[in-house]
Amino acid sequence: MGEAKPVMTTVRIGELEIGQGRPLALIAGPCVISSREDCLELAEALVEWARRERIPLIFKASYDKANRTSATSFRGPGLEKGLAILAEVRGRFGVPILTDVHETAQVPLAAEVADVLQIPAFLCRQTDLIVAAARTGRAVNIKKGQFLAPEDMAAVLAKAEGAGNRRLLATERGVSFGYHNLVADMRSLLILRGLGYPVVFDATHSVQRPGGAGDHSGGDGQWAPALARAAVATGACDAVFLETYLSPGKALSDRENSLPFDRLPPLWEELRRIHALVAQ
Repeated sequence: MGEAKPVMTTVRIGELEIGQGRPLALIAGPCVISSREDCLELAEALVEWARRERIPLIFKASYDKANRTSATSFRGPGLEKGLAILAEVRGRFGVPILTDVHETAQVPLAAEVADVLQIPAFLCRQTDLIVAAARTGRAVNIKKGQFLAPEDMAAVLAKAEGAGNRRLLATERGVSFGYHNLVADMRSLLILRGLGYPVVFDATHSVQRPGGAGDHSGGDGQWAPALARAAVATGACDAVFLETYLSPGKALSDRENSLPFDRLPPLWEELRRIHALVAQ
């Protein structure tokens, strides 16, 4: 595919900008809202740290995880309660919000609260969902499906463009490699960068083991920092996506592949130094 091309579009979200030549941005939060109290506590910790260290932060949390392995797995508080919690986070801490949408009917309601609407990887070819999200005018983060080659994202992004939206992010989150395993191909970041939009690397989902724990997905969270460092070192990564918890052992989703919050500050210092080095 050759050298990565310059990003054509810088995406502005609230007061921050994501794109080539901008500071490395962080998308972080829990996989899914477990409770109002836990969500607010984590958001407060993230925002205080990010403001102190001048880190462009987007708070990520899902009100519903519609693609859980088992029907008995925890999915979250649901659309109405979940969006109310996210609205409280946004209002109290002044941080941009990112959340998933799974159906077109959810899109207008989520767009009232979220600054970024996220298309989950499993749904990245759902044309009506992408078009509905794009038409809101909100920034849209499209996660590349585990079943797609990176160049296939050109057609996915074109669907959103066709709906009149160029406030787009493309996220790499690993590709299926046999049963219950993902691999992160760093070439994918360079190929996605060549499509003309800011690129996000999802470090914690890239170490997920889908369905690998029987009734839920497992993961190798200890490898997420290494993959994040490698991704930033490509020079084609504009933001890093990290699911984090104050107490990961109590998390109701993705606890095996998430990053404990106390490991986030030292990792971010490393990522910021790498980003500055490759940007020279």
